[in-house]
Amino acid sequence: MNFSPIAQDICLTIPHISSNPNLLSSLSSHMRLSLLSPPLSFLRSLAGSFSHLPRRRSLCNYCTHYQRRLFLRSHPGAAKANQPFPSLQQVNCLSHSVEQLACEPQSSEPLKNWDFSNYDDSGSDVFKLDEQPGAFKFEGGDAVLAGRDTKHLESPGVEVKELEEVPEQWRRSRLAWLCKELPAHNSGSVVRILNGQRKWMRQDDATYVVVHCTRIRENEAAFKVYKWMMLQRWYRFDFALATKLADYLGKERKFLRCREIFDDIINQGRVPSESTFHILVVAYLGASIEGCLDEACTIYNRMIQLGGYSPRLSLHNSLFKALVAKPGYESKNYLKQAEFIYHNLVTTGLEVQKDIYGGLIWLHSYQEVIDKERIMQLREEMGKAGIEEGKDVLVSILRACSKDGDVEEAEKTWLKLISCNGGIPSLALVYRMELFAKAGEPMKSLETFRSMQELLKGATITGYQKIIEVLCNAQHVELAELHMEGLVQSGLKPLTPSYVEMTTMYLDLSMHEKVESTFLQCLEKCRPNRAIYNIYLDSLLKAGNFSKAEEIFNHMQSIEAIGVGPGSCNTILSGYLASGNHLKAEKVYDFMCKKRYDVEPSSMEKLEYVLSLTRKEVKKPVSLKLSAEQREALVGLLLGGLQIDSDEPRKKHMIRFALNENSSTHSILRRHLYDEYHEWLHPSCRCKDDSGDDVPYRFSTIAHSYFGFYADQFWPRGRPMIPKMIHRWLSPRALAYWYMYGGYRLQSGDILLKLKGDNEGVEKVVKALRARSLECRVKRKGRVFWIGFFGNSSTWFWKLVEPYVLEGLQDNLQGGNPNDSAEARDVNFDTESDGEESEQNGSSS
Repeated sequence: MNFSPIAQDICLTIPHISSNPNLLSSLSSHMRLSLLSPPLSFLRSLAGSFSHLPRRRSLCNYCTHYQRRLFLRSHPGAAKANQPFPSLQQVNCLSHSVEQLACEPQSSEPLKNWDFSNYDDSGSDVFKLDEQPGAFKFEGGDAVLAGRDTKHLESPGVEVKELEEVPEQWRRSRLAWLCKELPAHNSGSVVRILNGQRKWMRQDDATYVVVHCTRIRENEAAFKVYKWMMLQRWYRFDFALATKLADYLGKERKFLRCREIFDDIINQGRVPSESTFHILVVAYLGASIEGCLDEACTIYNRMIQLGGYSPRLSLHNSLFKALVAKPGYESKNYLKQAEFIYHNLVTTGLEVQKDIYGGLIWLHSYQEVIDKERIMQLREEMGKAGIEEGKDVLVSILRACSKDGDVEEAEKTWLKLISCNGGIPSLALVYRMELFAKAGEPMKSLETFRSMQELLKGATITGYQKIIEVLCNAQHVELAELHMEGLVQSGLKPLTPSYVEMTTMYLDLSMHEKVESTFLQCLEKCRPNRAIYNIYLDSLLKAGNFSKAEEIFNHMQSIEAIGVGPGSCNTILSGYLASGNHLKAEKVYDFMCKKRYDVEPSSMEKLEYVLSLTRKEVKKPVSLKLSAEQREALVGLLLGGLQIDSDEPRKKHMIRFALNENSSTHSILRRHLYDEYHEWLHPSCRCKDDSGDDVPYRFSTIAHSYFGFYADQFWPRGRPMIPKMIHRWLSPRALAYWYMYGGYRLQSGDILLKLKGDNEGVEKVVKALRARSLECRVKRKGRVFWIGFFGNSSTWFWKLVEPYVLEGLQDNLQGGNPNDSAEARDVNFDTESDGEESEQNGSSS
């Protein structure tokens, strides 16, 4: 008899039904009714029919248990909140949500139009993707619809025998037991259970278990079984099964699992189905992890170029929306991808919504070089499509005109803007100020700023910063000081960029006393950066105060959050050469050689003469070598998750630094690492200026054979591993960098360190820590190990690493100042580890 998937699950859950003829007869009649009724209605109809069963095993209890599982899947928060399970009468209202989980009907309605023409500075009724000024805004857009727009996507069907079609009774019983048992176990237990079935289990048996797990939405268990069967000698690739499992995992936003199967399909020489491409893109778009947007773009491009598919309109729109969801200075790098999406929309004849046009113009307006012809072409196409230019489009055009200095076009745009309803956006006034400044009319910029104060009943921080910049560049000292005072009194933040503009103006006018007083005021009011320190250093040297300049330079070196760069070193070097202090000039030059900083030509001429007096040959920065401090720090960073990319044929290796933008600890650490390994950095990763504010969160070294030792020890064959001699290299400095890069302090004061590797390597790390009287506990969660220091152990750990923790991070990482994350808070050392055991690598003989 052919049963529905849910009915088969009940047969597995209640094995004795199949042996009772009366129950089978009644069950078959209910099966026919279940085809026309929701799953829960079917269960309720069964509940009254088998009340004669023993209470302990009554079908009513089984039905209630099955309803509870469906209810908890559709309402995951109920289990955590300890909410009571509804009665059979109460569960009536859940039937539709349960049907959706079982059948997953897909919405066929198109993605709503995103209307960002009604610009509102207050943000009401507008979906802001970013609260920072200049972020693109949408109204009514819903990228989630792309995840539901899979109704008509082609997906191959999986051919699998049903349980009653299996001839052997013992095989049916064992399959039923596996289907019931496996979803309740973690990865290691699943592998051990499956390894015990290798003598009889074959491809069809494993396929049935995988399909059954997907039917009851135990997709994680299905993935574990699928990974296990791939390692068996009888395994043969099943495209339909891989596609179905990848699609289910992607719908649950488990993009790593889905991507693993996706890559396996390609490695088998097959092209993934359209549904897998679509679902994987949506899964990446639904993740907030850094780098997922780039992966979504990659899969989208391969969907078109490799698969030859034509994505749905909702997928085009959702990806485009994600590209412009960040502030302009970040989104501008996605211009080519946005243009590619627009090209696909046009060539496939799909509707190009007004926000696609507006988003493209918005992206073009943030480019360093404005493509006026492309912007005009987009505006013409908008006109042909009957789409009016809204406020955001006009603001984008005004931004482009202010960068390009096109006064005529800017005035035309301004007239259109003031004729729109709903007021003038504040950013439009800022761009107008910038336009007049480039035209050499700073007083018109001042008039525009005053208009902003009247219209908005107070200026914005961007308005203050722009007018101070304009007045400082024009060297209107009194007006600049007046508006700087107004900015300080307004309480708006940040103040540092305006202080930099003020000190730069004073330095250009040789007003060195004003530079010092403004610098001291900056120290009092806000956190200074390297740029203002460099200006003050330059001012002291020009004023002839060499001793104070040397003191400031040394102070900069001692503050990890500030540090010194090429600009700072060239400034102090020129001061030493001018004052005749040749010995200190040589020391600075040696430091610059070590860091591979370029010496300015004006200083190099004098320096070569000085070095010729004391050295036979001028020292040139030829060879690269890591210092002892750099080597120790590198060990800790690698334990914390630093990655090495290797080019095995050429025996060259590249270290990739990847820091978290949302971590205040990593915000300070990135500047230190950038300066510490500056001489090794790839030219494309080096900053344009010496302010230290534009240090990226992701940068890499050059590919060099010197890193071969670390690649062999920590990243052999591209996989993280813990070296056998790690106990010799686990110094306090290495522990400190491990803590800063991959560690957390919880609210309770306990310390957690993240570690990747195998069981044997983790045991060596634990032994090395205990040899230093650091008691710890280990918890495995997935592929990551967590080493926890609790109570007095966390105190001893902090005392050990404190001398090597950066000065700017000691307040964040010491006791009472938690810096934990959601990932660290989810680690529970009182439960069993759920990582994948080594048995997973076993295969049948």
